[in-house]
Amino acid sequence: MPGVSRARTDPRTWPWWGQVLALYTVTRLFTAAVFVWVARLQLPNLWTPGHPSYWKFVGLMFDGSWYRQIAEHGYPATLPHGADGLVQQNAWAFFPLYPALVRAVMAVTRLPWEVAAPVVATLLGAGAVLLVHRCVVLGAPRAVAAWPALPLATVALVCVFPTSPVLQAGYTESLALLLVAGSLYLLMRRRYGAAALVVVALGFARAVALPMAVVVAVHALVRWRDARRGSEAFPLRDVLRVAVLGAVAVVSGFAWPLICGWMTGVPNGYLLTQESWRGVRTTTPFYGWTYVPQFWFGPWAALVVVAGFGLTIALLVAPAAWRLGNELHTWAAAYIGYIVAVIEPGSSLARFLLLAFPMGAVTAGLVTRPERARRIAFWAVLALMVGLQVLWIRTMWLFNPHGDWPP
Repeated sequence: MPGVSRARTDPRTWPWWGQVLALYTVTRLFTAAVFVWVARLQLPNLWTPGHPSYWKFVGLMFDGSWYRQIAEHGYPATLPHGADGLVQQNAWAFFPLYPALVRAVMAVTRLPWEVAAPVVATLLGAGAVLLVHRCVVLGAPRAVAAWPALPLATVALVCVFPTSPVLQAGYTESLALLLVAGSLYLLMRRRYGAAALVVVALGFARAVALPMAVVVAVHALVRWRDARRGSEAFPLRDVLRVAVLGAVAVVSGFAWPLICGWMTGVPNGYLLTQESWRGVRTTTPFYGWTYVPQFWFGPWAALVVVAGFGLTIALLVAPAAWRLGNELHTWAAAYIGYIVAVIEPGSSLARFLLLAFPMGAVTAGLVTRPERARRIAFWAVLALMVGLQVLWIRTMWLFNPHGDWPP
């Protein structure tokens, strides 16, 4: 009996899902403790009173209040304009699926937004990390064969990523990560119909469906190549299904902007709304990189940008990246390229990178031998990320009423 009891308490003997959920729970409790500590330092602001509760601090701050407005009041029928005639910040910048889910939970449980929103996000995050684990198992067989602990190590790095606290806040990262991982998993399983449904949902959760179309295209090309070589069949039935899935990803990428234009009567209303958040009112691809780095780094801007791009490219072409399957590798490259093109590279960039979860597998797999070196490297990265996570909550989530950047 002592041996049985010891086995039950030894996480190494637990099923994979038990290990993943235990890791996720421990990291969420740690992050919650940091949130509580930082909340004690918070002064009164636009969203909360001074020293807010945990629920208000993670449920109402920053974009959380925009999602609350959508859940409780919907979207404006017309775009608001300022005295200068330009479109002002408004709810159309935020996608509807997450606030709709929270509103349904509020209706059933009678919980207020500031409680329901973090609870829903945390539960969605649990599902997301389970799928992240499965994606690495299925999508990186060579890497997992070399290091069986890689899927759990990837989950660990996702859970302690500096911006992972948003997985339990009133933000859409949990839902988006769930849908991205779900889309990739179903694509790799070749369940194209189910993948199409998930990609449609992704199109109403975050503006990240377009890079998924690139993943589908690469998946199709690899299957076509293998069919030409005679290593496997690519029947017409699957060709048509993959083509439909790719078309669905493209349409999903444009669906919400089109709906915004139709509902408000302004065809480019979504882009005008996005421009209202930018320092320079334009959504021209890559243009933000011409002025934002100068603001942050002054004369060092060019060097920092080149170094950042160089490091990212080095990771994407490292042997650890090529040991991933085509779908995971392509998603990481396509998604990072996409956000570099379309966003203004401000303080939210680190949060957006959370969805590039295959990079966690790349990072964990950079050092392969000897075993002791791999363990040291992994735990060093883990400790660094935990420290940066605390720093991120303390410096980014803590709002300075006299001027601040959003997380």
